[in-house]
Amino acid sequence: MLCDDVTTGPRFADLRRDMVATQLRARGIRDPRVLDAMGRVPREAFVPHDEAELAYADHPLPIGGGQTISQPYVVALALEAARITPDDDVLDVGAGSGYAAAVTSHLARRVFAIERDPALAVAAAERLRRLGFANVRLAAGDAWCGWRAHAPYHVIVSAAASLDVPPAWMEQLAEGGRIVAPLGPPDGQQLVRITKDAVREHREKLLAVRYVPLVQGDSAQDAVEIV
Repeated sequence: MLCDDVTTGPRFADLRRDMVATQLRARGIRDPRVLDAMGRVPREAFVPHDEAELAYADHPLPIGGGQTISQPYVVALALEAARITPDDDVLDVGAGSGYAAAVTSHLARRVFAIERDPALAVAAAERLRRLGFANVRLAAGDAWCGWRAHAPYHVIVSAAASLDVPPAWMEQLAEGGRIVAPLGPPDGQQLVRITKDAVREHREKLLAVRYVPLVQGDSAQDAVEIV
């Protein structure tokens, strides 16, 4: 069970400020909007009760269903690389507990998050609603197919790795849009930024990473929004 009812207070606020200073800014995260967003979201509300004291530790944490909440630095790096503006619509792939979507909500106009595990998706949607993240919508479904109903997206950020970008993501990406995703085999993943223009796509390798795999389903059915 995640810490939906955790009492946030000065102690967690201090841990959050330390995380921003020592794990993000000290490692080269420079975008002031990303730093501010990371400093505003109570990460302790997105981890299991028995992991709350480790919410701001410099590593991923399990959230159930064989999934994890990503290391804070990796979340910040991916969002900084995505170059999200206040006018952007963002597709968040692999929503998990909803933490990255919550951070992204402070950067974008709207966030559309998709999670393949229905139980995690329902819990994340309720949590985000309870915490007041009004510009986030969440669906359960096969992230390999994206979320066609709200395309095109200016930005797609993935928290799950595949050998290459699913074709549906490229189809749902607006011209000039960016995808930030881990690509490659389990022992050789790279966080990659892909920029789409009218002629071709541009790829930049950012960092060696290790993410959970993106599971490809056997259905082309669109994601089902949780209301």
